Amino acid sequence: MAFLKRLGWYLVGLSIGLIFLVFFLKKKSGEEGIDFCYFPNCRVLKDMRSKTLTFSESLPEEYKDTLLIQSFLEDGNVDFGKSDTKSEPCKTYFISHEQNGKELELQAKNCKEEVVIESIN
Repeated sequence: MAFLKRLGWYLVGLSIGLIFLVFFLKKKSGEEGIDFCYFPNCRVLKDMRSKTLTFSESLPEEYKDTLLIQSFLEDGNVDFGKSDTKSEPCKTYFISHEQNGKELELQAKNCKEEVVIESIN
């Protein structure tokens, strides 16, 4: 009898856990999905995506394309060796991304309220 009682409690706990898991995974894969950024690259890019974009005056007109910049901020790789992450008030990041078979590098200043796009090479 003790075994059946323990099995019953086990199944109750298992079913409650499965219900929570289903709701959590559904929310993660839904429209407003939860985004888990544990790695530094992901955290920096997510922070930069949440701010307004400003283009530097020295940036050529052909690179003042928000879709191009968004592709950098979605799929780019931050080069922390070249980046200046300790400067104040704005940190400077170098983000590389392959676009149309060419490797491009974006230099951006991440300030508190905005992201200033400095150059694309």
